Amino acid sequence: MSENRKPLLGIVSKLPSGTALGNAGKTHCPLCLGLFKAPRLLPCLHTVCTTCLEQLEPFSVVDIRGGDSDTSSEGSIFQELKPRSLQSQIGILCPVCDAQVDLPMGGVKALTIDHLAVNDVMLESLRGEGQGLVCDLCSDREVEKRCQTCKANLCHFCCQAHRRQKKTTYHTMVDLKDLKGYSRIGKPILCPVHPAEELRLFCEFCDRPVCRDCVVGEHREHPCDFTSNVIHKHGDSVRELLKGTQPHVEALEEALAQINIMNSALQKRVEAVAADVQTFSEGYIKAIEEHRDKLLKQLEDIRIQKENSLQLQKAQLEQLLADMRTGVEFTEHLLTSGSDLEILITKGVVVERLRKLNKVQYNARPGANDKICFCPQEKAGQCHGYEIYGTINTKEVDPAKCRKAFPIDIERAKQTASFTLLCKDAAGEIMGRGGDNIQVAVLPKDKKDSPVRPMVQDNKDGTYYISYTPKEPGVYTVWVCVKEQHVQGSPFTVTVRRKHRPHPGVFHCCTFCSSGGQKTARCACGGTMPGGYLGCGHGHKGHPGRPHWSCCGKFNEKSECTWTGGQSAPRSLLRTVAL
Repeated sequence: MSENRKPLLGIVSKLPSGTALGNAGKTHCPLCLGLFKAPRLLPCLHTVCTTCLEQLEPFSVVDIRGGDSDTSSEGSIFQELKPRSLQSQIGILCPVCDAQVDLPMGGVKALTIDHLAVNDVMLESLRGEGQGLVCDLCSDREVEKRCQTCKANLCHFCCQAHRRQKKTTYHTMVDLKDLKGYSRIGKPILCPVHPAEELRLFCEFCDRPVCRDCVVGEHREHPCDFTSNVIHKHGDSVRELLKGTQPHVEALEEALAQINIMNSALQKRVEAVAADVQTFSEGYIKAIEEHRDKLLKQLEDIRIQKENSLQLQKAQLEQLLADMRTGVEFTEHLLTSGSDLEILITKGVVVERLRKLNKVQYNARPGANDKICFCPQEKAGQCHGYEIYGTINTKEVDPAKCRKAFPIDIERAKQTASFTLLCKDAAGEIMGRGGDNIQVAVLPKDKKDSPVRPMVQDNKDGTYYISYTPKEPGVYTVWVCVKEQHVQGSPFTVTVRRKHRPHPGVFHCCTFCSSGGQKTARCACGGTMPGGYLGCGHGHKGHPGRPHWSCCGKFNEKSECTWTGGQSAPRSLLRTVAL
């Protein structure tokens, strides 16, 4: 398939810009550049002469698009995934937009005739004093008059014969020069099955115009009505599709304008950074001049990379905009200038095209930014023995690489919890600077409408100190986002317990030592000493044999106190006062 596309792309490159796209394509073929002859409307809404289409080299492809006959020029980034099935297909490429056109069974001549183009060609010929128009009867001599009754263009000889015949004696004849102010002078559209009959009816079941003979024949049992009666319903459906397509044109134009603005900003930014590099390089003579050249080369590479990205996106959006404009302009022209019958004939192709254009996905934001800065304080190594400074920094934080420096542990209610966030770029290196958009949210699992207010401190080195104070115990969800994207592990789950209860007693080896020998001092371990001592002592009854808390008896110095302060026990737990 790629071998067949190559010569067609060569043809497109030779087309004049005013012919390939725009209003000039209404009367002139984009291939032969002459007035249309038997123009055919392609699914992409471009019109080409029948003979020109027949000269294009067809190619055989395997259609895996599930019956979708128009790949258009949206490109791989815009195509949609659809159910696929294998099917042999013969096609050509549109010479204007390079869209694949799958030919119907009848080949090129089975494509829809562009009756609007036929009418425009006749009007164009009339403005040129009839040059190029030949008689509809003899097909030999140039046209001089037009029969308004038969809607036929006649030469001088056929006009005389037309008036001599009894059947056509009283037909109205008009000079061609008198028709120049007309907007429509098209011929009657005849039935392809019954060439003697004009298409005046529309079959709702088959969704196509028919003649009187068709109604009494193939379409006998089908609901049919005059075209003037059904045009409102079908015309309104096309208008609704057009309303949905027109905003895309404005959005694409705005997107292209933003790309142009960004491209200009990129150029200015590059020039500004280049000026900074030039100023900084003046102090080191040859060494700094060499370093300067390296920096400018690096900057140029960055500019080329970013500009190529913007130009690629621009080209894709321009092509999509051209497709959208073609669809909108053709549809508007059809609805404003086309007859009822012409609208109904072309409706199927137009509706299909507009629907496909409306489904196209595109990114309206520029695909590259102007985040380029010169860092003159950063060391750049040595050059010819001189310590040089200054680097080009294009680092951009990558949320997928950002992480917590320390894990979140179990927290306590009404106590401040904190952790550090490390921000890194796509290569996994610390950003080394601050200013990133850090978003943190702390939400109770059971009360999501009562979030905890976090505090974010920018350390200006690529790290951020984040703290918060939960008010109630429970399970909390901590969201940490950079550039509206979650960092590694986010959202985190944190369990908050009740506030830590400190020990009111002392952590001692025994009551006797900690109280200075007071007999009334007691200990929660329950130990006693002979001689009326109510507290514990080394080697005496009840002593646990190791240091412990006097208030609750726990052996861990950093533990939470479990003493309730009650007096219900036979031996009340009195606080031992340390001397």
